[in-house]
Amino acid sequence: MAKINRGRFTARAEGDFVVFLIGMRINRPLRIRKWLPVFTAMPRMIRELEAHPEKGMLHAEFALIRGSFAYLQYWRSFEHLARFARNPGDPHLPAWTRFNRAVGASGDVGIWHETYRISAGECEAIYGNMPGWGLAEAFEPVAVGSTVGQSAARRIGASEADEVAVAPYRNPGADG
Repeated sequence: MAKINRGRFTARAEGDFVVFLIGMRINRPLRIRKWLPVFTAMPRMIRELEAHPEKGMLHAEFALIRGSFAYLQYWRSFEHLARFARNPGDPHLPAWTRFNRAVGASGDVGIWHETYRISAGECEAIYGNMPGWGLAEAFEPVAVGSTVGQSAARRIGASEADEVAVAPYRNPGADG
């Protein structure tokens, strides 16, 4: 079982980066020969990227999103992501070519992706009693308050007027 970081943590994300969501949806479950190659392609790509950090992927998490199998990915830059996607020597371009030939517009398998460029200081995260996850895995987990402040508004650089008063967090494990 993963180690739980007790209390409240945030992520120390440094510099600009990219959040990339990518997924597939099985529209016709009985067409296994159509969706299975798509389903198995992404884990192979993730293993390749984890073995070669110089390609720019910082971290990836598998997720189920609205009936889709998906990966939440953090990249050093859009240029790193685009270079990986278009390089014939990397596994994405051959898999994309196979998908277009085998599935195309048949409707058997749905695919999607969303790409977000995040400028330095333009993101915020909170994790309470969680193992390492998301931004904190891509960058560095730090205790809330050890950075710029206790509130989301302060961590993301919003004005003090944007803060909403809430009851303080109580860590029951710290009381005894």
